[in-house]
This record gives sequence, structure tokens and C-alpha cells, in this order.
Amino acid sequence: MSARNVLVVYSGVYGHTHKVCEAMRPVLERHGAQVTLSALPDETPDPAAFDAILMGAAIRNGKHNPAVLEFIERHRGVLEDKPSAFFSINLVARKPHKNTPETNPYVKAFLQTSPWQPQQVGVFGGRLDYRRYRPFDRWVIRLIMWINKGPTDLDTQVDFTDWDAVARFAEDFAARMEGQAA
Repeated sequence: MSARNVLVVYSGVYGHTHKVCEAMRPVLERHGAQVTLSALPDETPDPAAFDAILMGAAIRNGKHNPAVLEFIERHRGVLEDKPSAFFSINLVARKPHKNTPETNPYVKAFLQTSPWQPQQVGVFGGRLDYRRYRPFDRWVIRLIMWINKGPTDLDTQVDFTDWDAVARFAEDFAARMEGQAA
């Protein structure tokens, strides 16, 4: 693959989404990509200046950040014209029957409301770390975990991310970029 400029734009709260994006970076770079990471809602580079766009978003209190849909609405044409992909990070995806785009309720809801239908969609389990959360978030997440029979001990620190799946997602994205460049 000739050098391709890839914009990885993401929205997270406690740093795990950034960590997932950073894990994808070396995979894309092995395929010759030059990767630029940019956090929403910060000012992001113009996606039209890139050859491909990868977007990731974490769930907070049951929703993706509104800045994700705002970015999509503003740049829908570019997202549709170039190799692009979307992934969601959420704790529901820790469950084997909720970790695909077809079975994850947050991804299904995203796809129903998004004017952009990504060419590639992924979903990964997130990181649960009660000690890092703000008090309100801690209470809400603990309640959700209790309802869904998840960990509720306030000392819990567990990473539900399938890092092999993250690498496969990035490999698939790189292969799609290579196929579209041919």
C-alpha cells in the first residue's frame, strides 16, 4: 500500500477509547498508513485532507457523545466517499452475545440514528474502573452493572477489551484501504 493518510477521530471519557485507537495505530502503520489521532469535540483536522477515516466512540450513560453525530452530519459526504469505519466501545460488549454490530444495542441504535452508514462497523468491550469515575458516573455505572449482573465492587478494575479483535478490525480496515487503492 502506498502511504495513505488516515484520520482516526474518537470520542471517549476516561481514556480507554484513546488507548484502543493507539492500539490500532501500529497495525495501520505496518500497512504504510500515516495516522493522525484527533479527539472529539476538540477541533479536528478536515477529514477531506485524508485518504481514509476511522471513527471510534465510547458510551457514557447509555449514549455516544453528541459530538460524534455532529461530526458525521458535518462530514457525511467525505465519510461516504472515502474508506471509513466506525467502532463503539461499551461495557455491554463484555457479553459474548452483545459484542457484534448486529447484537449490540448501542451500535444498533447508532446505526438507526446516523445519516452515515459506515462501510465497516466494530464493537469492543470497555474498561471498568470504578475508582477513576466521577461520583455520578460511578453511581450510574454501578447501578447498570447491578441490573445487568456485572461487577459492582467499587475496587473493580477490569479490561473487557478483546485486543485481538481490535487488531483484526484494524487489519480489515487496512485491507479495505489497500483494496480501494488498487
